[in-house]
Amino acid sequence: MPAHAPDQPAHVPSRPSAGPLERERAHLAASRAALRAMRRDVETLDIKDVTANWVNAEVLQRQIEARIDALADLADTPLFFGRLDRADEARYYIGRRHVHDADGDPMVVDWRAPVSQPFYRASKKDPQGVELRRRFGYTGGELTAYEDEHLTDPAEDERVGELLRREIERPRVGPMRDIVATIQPEQDEIVRSGIDGTVCVQGAPGTGKTAVGLHRVAYLLYAHRERLARTGTLVIGPNRSFLRYIEQVLPALGELAVRQTTVEDLVAGATGVEVRGADSPEAARVKGDARMAEVLRRAVRSRVTMPTEPCVVVRGSRRWRVPAYELEEIVRELLDRGIRHGAAREALPRRIAHTVLTRMERAGEAPDDRVQDAVARNAAVKAVVKAVWPEVDPAKLVLRLLSDADFLAECSEGVLTDEERKAILWTKPPRGVRSAVWSAADAVLIDEATDLVRRTPSLGHVVLDEAQDLSPMQYRAVGRRCATGSATVLGDLAQGTTPWATASWAEALAHLGKPDAAVEELTRGFRVPREIISYASRLLPHIAPGLSEATSIRAAAGSLRVREVATDEQAGAVVAACREALRREGSVGLIAADARVPVLAGALADAGLPHTVLGPGGEETPGVRLTLVPATLAKGLEYDQVVLDEPAAVVDGEPDERTGLRRLYVALTRAVSGLTVVHAAPLPKALADAGR
Repeated sequence: MPAHAPDQPAHVPSRPSAGPLERERAHLAASRAALRAMRRDVETLDIKDVTANWVNAEVLQRQIEARIDALADLADTPLFFGRLDRADEARYYIGRRHVHDADGDPMVVDWRAPVSQPFYRASKKDPQGVELRRRFGYTGGELTAYEDEHLTDPAEDERVGELLRREIERPRVGPMRDIVATIQPEQDEIVRSGIDGTVCVQGAPGTGKTAVGLHRVAYLLYAHRERLARTGTLVIGPNRSFLRYIEQVLPALGELAVRQTTVEDLVAGATGVEVRGADSPEAARVKGDARMAEVLRRAVRSRVTMPTEPCVVVRGSRRWRVPAYELEEIVRELLDRGIRHGAAREALPRRIAHTVLTRMERAGEAPDDRVQDAVARNAAVKAVVKAVWPEVDPAKLVLRLLSDADFLAECSEGVLTDEERKAILWTKPPRGVRSAVWSAADAVLIDEATDLVRRTPSLGHVVLDEAQDLSPMQYRAVGRRCATGSATVLGDLAQGTTPWATASWAEALAHLGKPDAAVEELTRGFRVPREIISYASRLLPHIAPGLSEATSIRAAAGSLRVREVATDEQAGAVVAACREALRREGSVGLIAADARVPVLAGALADAGLPHTVLGPGGEETPGVRLTLVPATLAKGLEYDQVVLDEPAAVVDGEPDERTGLRRLYVALTRAVSGLTVVHAAPLPKALADAGR
């Protein structure tokens, strides 16, 4: 697969023949002009000619504005990145969005269109009607090279091409970019899987699972736009730093209306709870356990009491009496049906009214629906409903559960142990909901209680990334958001670093409410060099013995450097490693145990190295290539060069060794081009012994 560039032609050994390249550049220029024309056509639309209704006009105007934004020509982003020449003489240019000429003929085909699929999946064994696949290389927005694969030529080797390798290795500064030009066959199968099924992707570091999930959203919005426009889509990430890292991927693919959030922000927004506190590891584990769903169900149900007095409805000169035992039958029937507390509360007065109407009919009257409505609103009926089936405030219910030892014991009998109850009880109960110092786990409990009272609206599709770190109760919270839709679950069991980290995908998917989801495993890496992933994989037998070891298509000699230094030289050696990394292209991440971040920040400042310290609410500074990353925030991020400070401190920063080794595994696999490990303390035994 020779790569062709202006100064390195493939077919002419002497002077370059720029003919093919110039023709491709001409097609790029014509395609950009056509895209600008498409945008002008939309900009000149006059909605007054379409509708006189102001509501429709507002909706149409928003749609037009969104269409104008989607047709923006991003100067530094290639409009097309590939070409397919088929055996039937058809030719298609594959790009990020569809572009047509004045006659409506396609000049660039959207990568998500069915005709584009062979660009990702065709091979010599299965050419899928393709004779030639051409990839283009760009510098900025300028087309500078091309590379051909002749799929029907048995003499040509099938291997990773130079342009594909360059695109994978291209230095990355700033947020994550799309991988639309480099999607591999196994990734494409997941991206294009149907909307009605949930897919779980177990992906080793560097296999592109996050990018696969985002591109799957873009594909589903293309293939099922009307359906998802009605039902909505959502991307859920582990923290805000991660969301900032991925936020430009979907807009670059022309999808501007996908909401991105964290589980914490999702439930806090839905419940109105401000999260200001933090739980102990044991309290967080118990609150996140799926058994809490049963505790909350009992707590909500405890609000319902059996009637002890009859209900007497007066209408005119007649009195209609419903005895207590009949009222109890109605209440028990509603409880047995298991419908939500709020829906049952709305049904109760109508059921009582129906009983009264039955008596009226037996007495010879002929009541209609208006009479039933009037009876349901009767003061006597309202009094019964208020006494028997009172309203439930979810936050107040959880507040009582965590404050009242007797109430908690009553609701958790046979479910929680005494030790577990002690772990979650507040030592000093707050005065009320507003003064309570709620934790993230508390907000999830309130969200569960809210769903027991009234149904949570369901979306059409939800992407859940870094899912291995969610608690069972968090899975339930996400599952409610796609109860009637589908999901894409992304994660790596080896990177689970919470006390409640997922033990198996089968268990996680059951909590999500998607037990029949397909589980796909990505083990072939593209981002992390082979030398680095092999080094990190020494930890796998200790942190996830059931997982397959990741491989990499990329070998990069010299990409791994392990340096042992004296204790008093540690900070200086880290600064020196950062200086060395900054002499290379791309972004640099200095990853360290959270407790060591202040020391290293001071050392970098003293050395005059501009840097950003990544924090939960902070973000990287534009133009600053070096980022100091606390190990707890490194998950999901990538840097061209990584300097890892003191692996033993990363392990020791966690409550147990396995979690610490998993945190270290995450830190070791963030590098795209090079990793330098600097340590004064002995390396963790699991890492050091495997190399002997």
